[in-house]
Amino acid sequence: MRSGNEPATARSPLRMRFWLGVWGLLWAAFGTTVFALVGRPGWAAACGVLFLVVVVDLVMVLRHMRQGPHWQPGRNIPPYEPDHGGRRR
Repeated sequence: MRSGNEPATARSPLRMRFWLGVWGLLWAAFGTTVFALVGRPGWAAACGVLFLVVVVDLVMVLRHMRQGPHWQPGRNIPPYEPDHGGRRR
């Protein structure tokens, strides 16, 4: 059932994002190593930067996962209304 506020109450699939980040981390490390060994410093630097971006993303994903149901609700927790900054009437 659509309520019209789906973007505000959307849930992020953090576990999937974590595992895709781990996959990207492995490939970025592999790319950095291989390009450095074959003498392609530009590509090695690009993969190194990508490695750092993925590490930062994984840190944020883990932080949100540890914050509990507010960030990663279970299947039995219904979507909640976002805080609009005022008092409820």
